[in-house]
Amino acid sequence: MSSNNELLEALNILEQEKNISKETLLEAIENSLVTACKNHFGKSENVKVHIDPETCEFHVFQEKTVVEKVEDPVEEISLMNAKMIDSKYEVGDIVNLEVQSKEFGRIATQNAKNVILQKIREEERKVLFDQYYSKEKDVVTGVVQRYVGRNVSINLGKVDAILTESEQVRGEIFQPTERIKLYILEVKATSKGPKILVSRTHPELVKRLFESEVTEVKEGIVEIKAIAREAGSRTKIAVWSNDPDVDPVGACVGMNGARVNAIVNELRGEKIDIITWNENPAMMIENALSPAKVISVIADAEEKAAKVVVPDYQLSLAIGKEGQNARLAARLTGFKIDIKSETQARESGDFLDYENEYEEDEYDDEYYEEGEYEEDEYQEDGYAGEEAEEESELKDSGADEE
Repeated sequence: MSSNNELLEALNILEQEKNISKETLLEAIENSLVTACKNHFGKSENVKVHIDPETCEFHVFQEKTVVEKVEDPVEEISLMNAKMIDSKYEVGDIVNLEVQSKEFGRIATQNAKNVILQKIREEERKVLFDQYYSKEKDVVTGVVQRYVGRNVSINLGKVDAILTESEQVRGEIFQPTERIKLYILEVKATSKGPKILVSRTHPELVKRLFESEVTEVKEGIVEIKAIAREAGSRTKIAVWSNDPDVDPVGACVGMNGARVNAIVNELRGEKIDIITWNENPAMMIENALSPAKVISVIADAEEKAAKVVVPDYQLSLAIGKEGQNARLAARLTGFKIDIKSETQARESGDFLDYENEYEEDEYDDEYYEEGEYEEDEYQEDGYAGEEAEEESELKDSGADEE
C-alpha cells in the first residue's frame, strides 16, 4: 500500500499543463506496476492493481491458488501458509497477497518509469493531434522560425508546421519571428507527433480571412458564394446577402475600405475584387468581368459557355493583364468565356442591331488599345485594394469622368 501526495500533485499539474486526463495517467501507472511485477516475478497474469483516484493510494496484489504442494511459487501458495493467513482457506481457494513495490529491483523500477513516460508522451501527441485536427481547413496565426531548404518552419504555439515551397506565394520572403496567417491543409498523426501542412496560396485562406474580419460573413448574413484566386496577384470573390437591407459588397469592403484593406495587407498587397453574386449566369458573368463594362452576354447553361461583347475600348480591360481578369472570371463562374470587342463581334456576325448606350467619341480609343491597360486601374463593381484609382481623365480628349 502506498499513499503519495506528491504523486497526486504531479498528476494534477500534468492534467492542467498538458491537458492529459488524470484517469489516463492513473491507467499508465497501473500498467507500469503490472510491468514491474512481470520484470520482478517473471509473469504478471495473476497481478491486480487497485488505485484510489482521489488519494493516489494504490495496492498491488498477487492472486495465488491454494495447493497441497507448491510447484509454481509465483501463482501458488501451500495450504499451510494459506491457513497462517486465514484458517478458513482450503485447497483451490484464491489468496490475495499484497506486493510491496519497494521490493522491486532497480531494473523493474526503471522499466515501470519508462512505461509511464511513454504513455505521457503518447497522450501528449494525441492531445496535440486532436487539438490541431479540429483546426484543419481553418486559419491560424503562426510565427516564422527558419527556412529548411526551400520550406519554412512555422511555430503554431505547441507544435511546428511546414510551409512547403509549393504552398508559398511566389515572391513572399519571411523573416524569423514574423507573424503570418496560414490555412491548415492537413494534419497527420506520426510517431513524432502531429505533422501539420499549411498554405498561403489556398483560396480558402481568403475566405477564412473574410469570415474573421467581416462580422456579417461570420454571422451568415453575407455569404461567400464563389472565390477564384491567383495567389499573390488577384482574387475575385462573389458575395450575396440574405438580408435585403445589407449590401454584401459594402459589408465586405467596410468603412473607407477598412475591412478589405486589412485582408489585402495580410496578403501583402494582393488585389481583391468583390462582386455581387447572381443566380442569372449572364448577370453573374457580367459582374465577374468587373471592372470592365459589358455590352451583352449570351450564356449557355448546358454547355457552360458564354459569349461576351464589350466596347472596343474595354477589351483589354475585360481580358486583363496576361488574360488574368478573364481567367479569374471563368473560374469564378464555371463558364468558358469568349470575349470579343463590339467591332470584332459585328465583323463575325455575332453582334447585330444593338443600340449603344455610350458615345465612343467621348474616349480616346488609342489610350485603350490592347496591352495599354494596367490592372491597377479603377473597377466599379468590385474592390481592388488600396491601389485602385478611378479613371478620371483621358490623355488626348480631355473628357469628363466616366
